[in-house]
Amino acid sequence: MLRVIYGGSPADSAKTLELILKDSVMSGSIPEHEYKVVGVLTNPPSSHGRHKELIPTEVETYTRIWNEAREDNIQIFTPEHIGQAEREQIAQLKPDIFVCFAYGHIVGPKFFSIFRLGGINLHPSLLPKYRGATPVPACILNQDAETGFSVQKMSQEIDEGDLLYQQKTSLAGTETAGMLLKNAALYGGTAITNILRETAKTGILPPSWKQTGIPSYCAMIRKFDGKINWKDSALKIDAQIRAYTPWPGCYTETNGQQLRILKAAAAVKVAIQDANFPQNTAAVPGTVLAYNKQRGILIQTGDGVLIVTELQWQSKKAMDYKSFMNGARNFIGTVLE
Repeated sequence: MLRVIYGGSPADSAKTLELILKDSVMSGSIPEHEYKVVGVLTNPPSSHGRHKELIPTEVETYTRIWNEAREDNIQIFTPEHIGQAEREQIAQLKPDIFVCFAYGHIVGPKFFSIFRLGGINLHPSLLPKYRGATPVPACILNQDAETGFSVQKMSQEIDEGDLLYQQKTSLAGTETAGMLLKNAALYGGTAITNILRETAKTGILPPSWKQTGIPSYCAMIRKFDGKINWKDSALKIDAQIRAYTPWPGCYTETNGQQLRILKAAAAVKVAIQDANFPQNTAAVPGTVLAYNKQRGILIQTGDGVLIVTELQWQSKKAMDYKSFMNGARNFIGTVLE
């Protein structure tokens, strides 16, 4: 039986773990394909809210639910840093392979020496494109026509490992980062279960191949990256909003008050038959041009009009554009900053 340690932290990683755990139970019906998750490695609980309550990661939470429901005993490790003591604890489980998706820490050669087969990692891009921590927002910001995910052998160089599996998908230009990460978690998790079954049968990883093409890299996202520059084009702002959904979100300001723009689309992407519908005007970028009851709130950008359909004042509930306009007197003509 193949013994697995899983590394991950956020909700999408928990979904991948769920798929692996459920498939591992099914794999037991075919002994030569059998594998088992014996341990989970995740970030320590982090403080949230006004009272700084410590909240465990979604991966830890799901593992505890699984252990209780199945009367299983998957060990959970939540170290701030992986040192000798943590390596010794993990080694006692006699793991064969490390499977990782969005763990959040870089692990070194001493850690990999624990595993007979090393590690594999699910990366939500078509490697070698967008190596690094934020590949999904990067592909949306660049308005790519396609994306996908890769399962790679883990190496000491970030995201430079040989590929075990890769899958492409076309983009419609309406996807958010949250949507694409969920897809990667689902379809990537299925690919990993197939790899684990084959590895359990043969005792070695499936054949891999070198990454080909020109590598590119993506930077870390900061909270203030969500600030909208209305001098940008409507298409660029449209992409920015989708790339930063759900985090960090996009926002603008008016009269010193923050206004989050949750959903929007460039007017040029919407099939509009009305010849009087403004696609571009001479108004100052950021000007709220009009309220169209069938479409949304129209805002002038540096090139084209943005149609906003969901908004949220700071510390208030999110609202659709109709509800928002019911309580936003004199909003038309406002110049957003």
